[in-house]
Amino acid sequence: MKNHESEPEYIYIPDEEGNEDRFEILFTFERDDTGKKYMLVTPADDDAEDAEEQEVYAFRYEEDGDNLTIHLIEDEEEWDMVEEMFHTIMEETEDEDSSSANG
Repeated sequence: MKNHESEPEYIYIPDEEGNEDRFEILFTFERDDTGKKYMLVTPADDDAEDAEEQEVYAFRYEEDGDNLTIHLIEDEEEWDMVEEMFHTIMEETEDEDSSSANG
C-alpha cells in the first residue's frame, strides 16, 4: 500500500471535455481475495485549506506496463469496501500522527 508520507505522486485524468486534471494519489491498495487494485485521489490544484474539506475520489485501476487504466466504481458493495478501507487508512494515519507528535 502506498501512503502519503513519501513524495506525492500525481495522475492526470481527462474530464468530459478532454481537459486533463491533475490529481494527487493519496493511497493505493490491492484486495488479496480478488487481486483488484484501487486508488484514492484528490484534486492536486484544490485550494482547500483544511485537509478534511478536500474531495476524495476512488477508482479501480489496472496496470499494463506503463499504461494505467482507471475504472469508475459502480457496484455498491465494491464502493462500500473501498470506503471502509479509506476510513481504516485515515484512522491509522491519524493514530500514527498523534503518536509521533506525542513521542
